[in-house]
Parts: sequence; C-alpha cells; structure tokens
Amino acid sequence: MDSLMAREQLDLFGEEPEASDENDTPVTFSADPDEVRRELNRLLEEARGSNVFPWEPRKVGLYRTIFPQMANWLPKDEAAQLCFAFEEEMKRLEAA
Repeated sequence: MDSLMAREQLDLFGEEPEASDENDTPVTFSADPDEVRRELNRLLEEARGSNVFPWEPRKVGLYRTIFPQMANWLPKDEAAQLCFAFEEEMKRLEAA
C-alpha cells in the first residue's frame, strides 16, 4: 500500500525521474576570481563611502553572510584581508 501511495505522489509531478546513469557527470560551478574580487571590492567601497549603512537591514544581513562565502573563491590571504576590512566597516557603521 505504501508503494502505491508513493507512486501516486510521483504521478502528481508527471513522469517518474529517470535513474541516474553511471556516465552522468556532476555539474560543478567555479566562480571567476576576478568577478568575485570586483564584487567584494564594490561592496567594501560602498560601505567605506558611507556614514550610515548604505543598504536596508535585510541586505546588511545578506552581505554579512555572503561576503565571506564569496571570499572563499579567492586566495586565503586575500580573502582574510577582505573579510577583515568588511567586518571593520560593518562595526564602524553600526557605531554610527
């Protein structure tokens, strides 16, 4: 009975998913470090050029989350330096 219910559930979404083929290659993503660097520096400069947060609170939280994640695509020393600078700007803007 359970397998019948599971099959009916799958039918709601159309055809059953195909079984994975051994020859399927996994999809991978590799960011362009130059693009990442430009975007991180753009955000950093935007923060440096402001006396108050230049973004709405929701975006501040988003940028605080994704900035270090994006920095992971860069060499470790560069990533650490950019993350440190960004956090210093966040602290400065919080104090304003």
